[in-house]
Amino acid sequence: MAHAEAAHILQEKFGYDHFRTGQDQAIERVLADENTLVVMPTGGGKSLCYQIPALMLPGLTVVVSPLIALMKDQVDALNDNGIPATFINSSIDFREIDERLRQAAAGEVKLLYVAPERFESEQFVDELNDIKISLLAIDEAHCISQWGHDFRPSYLSLAAVPERLASHPAVIALTATATPRVAQDIRQRLHIPDDGMVNTGFARDNLSFQVVRGQDEDRYLAEYLKLNQDQSGIIYVSTRKEVERLYTFLSRKKLPVTRYHAGMNDAERAQNQEDFLFDRSPIMIATNAFGMGIDKSNVRFVIHAQVPKDLESYYQEAGRAGRDGLPSEAILLFKPADVQLQHFFIEQSDADTAHKHLQYQKLQTMVQYANTDDCLQQFILRYFGQNDTSPCGRCSNCLDQREAVDVTTDAQKVLSCVVRMHERFGKSLVAQVLAGSNVQRIREMRLTELSTYGLMRPQSQKEIATFIDFLTAGGFLAARGGQYPTLSVTPAGVAVLKGEETVHRKTAVRAHQSVSTDDATFEALRLVRRQLAEENKLPPYMIFPDQTLKAMSSEKPQTLMDMLAIKGVGEAKLDKYGQIFLDALNDQAKQTVHAADPNG
Repeated sequence: MAHAEAAHILQEKFGYDHFRTGQDQAIERVLADENTLVVMPTGGGKSLCYQIPALMLPGLTVVVSPLIALMKDQVDALNDNGIPATFINSSIDFREIDERLRQAAAGEVKLLYVAPERFESEQFVDELNDIKISLLAIDEAHCISQWGHDFRPSYLSLAAVPERLASHPAVIALTATATPRVAQDIRQRLHIPDDGMVNTGFARDNLSFQVVRGQDEDRYLAEYLKLNQDQSGIIYVSTRKEVERLYTFLSRKKLPVTRYHAGMNDAERAQNQEDFLFDRSPIMIATNAFGMGIDKSNVRFVIHAQVPKDLESYYQEAGRAGRDGLPSEAILLFKPADVQLQHFFIEQSDADTAHKHLQYQKLQTMVQYANTDDCLQQFILRYFGQNDTSPCGRCSNCLDQREAVDVTTDAQKVLSCVVRMHERFGKSLVAQVLAGSNVQRIREMRLTELSTYGLMRPQSQKEIATFIDFLTAGGFLAARGGQYPTLSVTPAGVAVLKGEETVHRKTAVRAHQSVSTDDATFEALRLVRRQLAEENKLPPYMIFPDQTLKAMSSEKPQTLMDMLAIKGVGEAKLDKYGQIFLDALNDQAKQTVHAADPNG
């Protein structure tokens, strides 16, 4: 019975006729008052796993969310769907906080979004204890784990919250990025049983991954954005200075860009974020301070113009593309100098030695990802513990038609040099020896006497170092250690040295159009949505996501009942916007007929 009611709410409030994988399982656990961990990729529908139970359970659902922007977006989207929700954070004064707590106690709202820091206040917990709370939902739950890429001390206190609340609510924790170690840590801290995890896997079937190496990044970016300037996208960089540099460079190219970083004042950041959300400036250049709270569903591409600190951060940020399920791209522009920048960040951090060691290892994995010739999606999935997968068939490596060149001889030179250096040194020194460097350290250690000294002299140290990264990513070399990892030859590398195995490597990549936009009806519906968004002061994707407009464009509903059958059109949205979009479809159909027969 509960499942039937949940399915009805899914259709009525959210406009979907069936659950995605794992959603119904998570909802059934929550309704049975069982603690649950939900691991789903970005765009996989995690929020419905607590939003639907919130409408079925008595009392209030409290949602812990790390960012103000995330709260506001989700509350706005829920209210637009006719679901009573509100938030409490530092953007409102104490009188408004009291009013919203009163609304929650009176049953006028079903979901209350709060920041984790709120639970450090005994007064706030006491106020919540006057309210019947049935469920505690913890979003971005990887923040609770010291092994996660975005650990936040304020999340640690959440482990005690269910016991501090008089109603002892069930807990549902949700994340898109959790390695097996992080998932175990979350379960232990929040008392979630081993069989209480709903993990739908990490694959994003609509995302195409691409790595671009050894190119003029500015030129590539300008060409790509010129081809895709009618699409929405995010460009991530590591520093405020690089945000400003790229913003100036791309603005001069007359591209519709805006920017976001912590060095800007609050008003400018807020305005730029709004311009991005409303598609006035569809391309955002930002540091990783931007994005966790952004539910914008029609981001068609995410480009990392500088390498991020680890694969978890990369996958979470890349996953902001294509949340609506439509084909989208995640592109990494890789250059070794960016790795040195991340090394500097780790060295300058306040973390202890053990945590720094962990960060160096994670950065090594990121470098290997950038240099592998294997399927990029598979590389990511293996990192998250998902080993039984096939090549995606969509990433730049799977689709690479360039000829694979036999590089076995060069591989043997590198592997042999590592062996002759007794596997005691790192990439930089090995590359210097092979390039025939004459620096003082090489002479003092008498490495000029090695038979491999200068063996790859026609190539630069940078080229050799990149080739070493390629061999490490391919599993022929292993990099062990923290800040200064040493290289050793793996069993696969030994087979290459013995001539039992060969090594092949594919040899710049041209910018391309990310998605075709030759659908005139879809473009007409986008224009209507944009006008409605401005009138209602809502981001366009909150009116309807691109996926719903695509469905309208292809299925061309004739009546409001037809419109209700479109994926993403619930009853509240139908009442507000249904007739407007039907009229737009009819106008477009008339224009098409007239264009085909102007004398008709």
